[in-house]
Amino acid sequence: MTITLITGTSTGIGLQVAVQAAAAGHTVVATMRDLGKADALRSAASDAGVTVDIRQLDVTDAASIAACIEATVAAHGAIDALINNAGSGHLGTIEQEGLDAVRDVMEVNFFGVVATTRAAMPHLRASKGRVLTVSSVGGIVGQPFNEAYCAAKFAVEGFMEALAPVAATVGVRVSLVEPGAVSSDFVANVGADVPAMVAAAGAYGPALAGYIARTTAAFSPAAAQTPAGAAAAIVELLLAETPAVRIQTSDAARAFVARKLADLDGSAVFTETIGWVS
Repeated sequence: MTITLITGTSTGIGLQVAVQAAAAGHTVVATMRDLGKADALRSAASDAGVTVDIRQLDVTDAASIAACIEATVAAHGAIDALINNAGSGHLGTIEQEGLDAVRDVMEVNFFGVVATTRAAMPHLRASKGRVLTVSSVGGIVGQPFNEAYCAAKFAVEGFMEALAPVAATVGVRVSLVEPGAVSSDFVANVGADVPAMVAAAGAYGPALAGYIARTTAAFSPAAAQTPAGAAAAIVELLLAETPAVRIQTSDAARAFVARKLADLDGSAVFTETIGWVS
């Protein structure tokens, strides 16, 4: 039976991956920074008739990572798969925020992935396992007011793409997962007070208001993929005998990524994304 450790499982995609992977027969170690937020996962697991092992793991804390991995191996004997899902959203533009804000975004979304992967690699090498990292279409296409977030996801993409052939030589398969818009409370997820942000944005205010209006609509349940749908694509990749290095979780995500990869001079992407803010 496969021992699968997942980060960031208190809500959204991570919660759904934990439940669906358990339903598919994996022994799931579902981790989150704050165990006080575990009730939603417990409830979803109970409703699905599955059991998950819920543990604390803060991807920005090396001691927390080490303790969780050590405890997982002690309890279950191995780690066969790591799913890096933990992350956080962020809105802002560089003229109006300090470098500490950018560093915080990088710490969670990039260095947290690197640190957790590094700690798990000896165990994954022993089990000939795999690493699945949830990135974003924002790791391929830079998006307005997501400079720090996209920088972190671009870094994740480069790191994992470079790691993949090296890890393969010791039997570990590395894959990237790129969701597009997934239905959520977009504004709540980034912790934004929209009126205050727009009022404080000065010359950028109209562009920010336009971006938030467009993106809130794009992330609405009527327009976006569900967390369960994105999770199903991840679990399918987890179960694949020969996993792809990169997948997108929806047709919309595939089309968006394909547009960038065919856009050698950047004009197509720029024309689209400037339309989001003008």
